[in-house]
Amino acid sequence: MRLAERIPDPNVWRVYRATLALGLAYGIAISLTAIFLDQIGFEKSDIGTLAAWFATGIVALSLPMGALIRRFSAKTTLAVALGGYAITVSVFPFLHTYASIAVVRFFDGAFSVGVWVSSETILLERSGKDNKAFVTSLYAIAIAVGYVVGPLAARAIAAVAPLREGFLAAGALAAVTSVYVTTRLERSPKASERDEAGAASETGRVAPAGSALGVLWRIKTSCFGTFAYGYFQASVVLFLPLYLMEAKGVAEKQTIIIPAFFAAGMLLFSNYAGRLGDRYGHLLLMRLLGSIGTAMVLGFVFLHSFALMGLAVFVAGATLASISPVSLALQGVVSAPEEYSRATSIYNAFYAAGMLLGPPISSVIFERVGGAAMLYHLAALWGGFVAFSLLFYRDDPAARRAPELAAPPV
Repeated sequence: MRLAERIPDPNVWRVYRATLALGLAYGIAISLTAIFLDQIGFEKSDIGTLAAWFATGIVALSLPMGALIRRFSAKTTLAVALGGYAITVSVFPFLHTYASIAVVRFFDGAFSVGVWVSSETILLERSGKDNKAFVTSLYAIAIAVGYVVGPLAARAIAAVAPLREGFLAAGALAAVTSVYVTTRLERSPKASERDEAGAASETGRVAPAGSALGVLWRIKTSCFGTFAYGYFQASVVLFLPLYLMEAKGVAEKQTIIIPAFFAAGMLLFSNYAGRLGDRYGHLLLMRLLGSIGTAMVLGFVFLHSFALMGLAVFVAGATLASISPVSLALQGVVSAPEEYSRATSIYNAFYAAGMLLGPPISSVIFERVGGAAMLYHLAALWGGFVAFSLLFYRDDPAARRAPELAAPPV
């Protein structure tokens, strides 16, 4: 079956295009942030706490974002958030004091979570119960393509211009994307107006959502998965390049492309992960991916060849990064359609909590014990997720159905 036939809604593809452009902007900015802060004299601990300000913005806005979407629509929220991100990333390289950068990073996180929650709400609303992981995996691929190309573009920009120009390029991309969303994306239909064969048909199979605590309890395994990913991603993006330069002797220009290896793994495997999740069960697949990714993180400490380290990062991206779209699909399956915005807000709050806690804790471990110990504690986090997913394996409806009913054919 062709992609256009499996996903006939053009608005889903418009979200993908917007996500691709924003992923490119993110890829440029993220790959330059730690190096830029290091160049202007910030210590590792300062870099970590500045990342925590970014996550604080996500935490502060993630839960209210669901209410904002219900009030103003996901389309409006997405367009405004993209415009806000364009401003913050463009202003960032002109600031040099800790306080001013912290404020900008806070709003960077606030606008970013607006983009994520509104985009994910649109995708869950416009996907059917049998292809949610497939739809969200293509969303992850759109992000990953940007993250692969972004660091390469950042490296090219850094070779011919000051790092400041890279942040301005990212801001321009986000601004253009905001205009595209405003002019091209349609408002999502209300739950009562959805096609009976689409997402609304799930209301007969999923208990109506009640309180926020009730929603949280149903999506707890997805929340743990996204917490672990946020913690891991925020820590690795900031400190893995520094670890490579200090402990492995890798040149700075090579560390800039490390995020591209991670994103490339996600790019090439996440769609297969989505298909496997829809077919065999999302939580089972998340557990397997977490186990493989944990082994990669542990093994990274003992590698010294840049080629092998790049391969390890690639496999970690293929496994750990692929957990993100599958966990999003799982929370979409176990939540009622009318509660997608609330569930997605809670889900992103846990992602933000991971991003908030990861960098400062990782920075302390890095400075006091070393980079290897930092990687060991990240592996322990993923091991904890695998154990949690075993304990609550029945959170996935696929685990409660007979094997032959677990999923439709891929």
